[in-house]
Amino acid sequence: MKKVVVIGEILVEIMADTVGDGFLEPLALTGPFPSGAPAIFIDQVAKIGQPCAIISAVGNDDFGEINRSRLARDGVDVSAISIDASRPTGSAFVRYHRDGTRDFVYNIKHSACGSISKSDEAVHVLNSADHVHVMGSSLSSPELVRLNLETVRSVKARNGTVSFDPNTRKELFGAPNLREAMKEILSLSDVFLPSGEELTLLTQANDPDTAVAELLALGIECIVHKLGSEGVRHHNADGSQFVPAFAVKEIDPTGAGDCFGGAFTALWLQGYKTDEVLRLASAAGARAVLHRGPMEGASDLETLVRFANEHAEQWKGLRT
Repeated sequence: MKKVVVIGEILVEIMADTVGDGFLEPLALTGPFPSGAPAIFIDQVAKIGQPCAIISAVGNDDFGEINRSRLARDGVDVSAISIDASRPTGSAFVRYHRDGTRDFVYNIKHSACGSISKSDEAVHVLNSADHVHVMGSSLSSPELVRLNLETVRSVKARNGTVSFDPNTRKELFGAPNLREAMKEILSLSDVFLPSGEELTLLTQANDPDTAVAELLALGIECIVHKLGSEGVRHHNADGSQFVPAFAVKEIDPTGAGDCFGGAFTALWLQGYKTDEVLRLASAAGARAVLHRGPMEGASDLETLVRFANEHAEQWKGLRT
């Protein structure tokens, strides 16, 4: 089985207990939860049973320990997570607005994962990678941009595969030369996993149909356009299909896209048929929103199959 590697931030997430307009006054909070988009993604990959690893850094603190322990428990190779004695583990405070949008207060740049180094352990993991997944949120510094680009080029040169989730955050989208780096990563990707308006983020075309044609012309094997609670639209050389989301009562949407992406990537690598990959990845996204905390809903394959089967009639009805 191919080994999946991701490079990027590991954080704790601390969430406001009430809907509101920011953190301008004292309020009740819940957390810390293990988090970071690459960490959520790779945790879900591991729970599917795919060999995988993450290259990152945490502080010598409790926040770092809860992340390392969770990832290791779920089967992620954590040997390339370095412990920085001088910087704390990264953090994200999140508050939801009444319309469902979110605001984050991050500490990434000045945290341990803001200076991920290419250690001996990282080199060993990189040399073992058959597939690399890139998160746009992890391209937050010139050093991280360079390391992700080097890894993508190296994996492709040895006939490995690449998946790319733009995963843009307005709070992070300002690193020098970021757009150029993302366009190169896109051109080397086999699987592209944009959300919403990210479909046209890196294309000349502004309308979805023309953008899809432009992306497929780059050599991308499949485009999985995530549409939140509506579902996903899958595109490849054979055509397009829409798959609805499972209808569930949402508790917390954070991490749903990362769990979907992790499940999709692992099952795609394992050679599952497209319909089944989409069905089980959709189940992973649905299971994620049923739990408070971004990594709390990551599910093993048996659980996803059972969930999808239990909701089969409802899902078939949504598809028609």
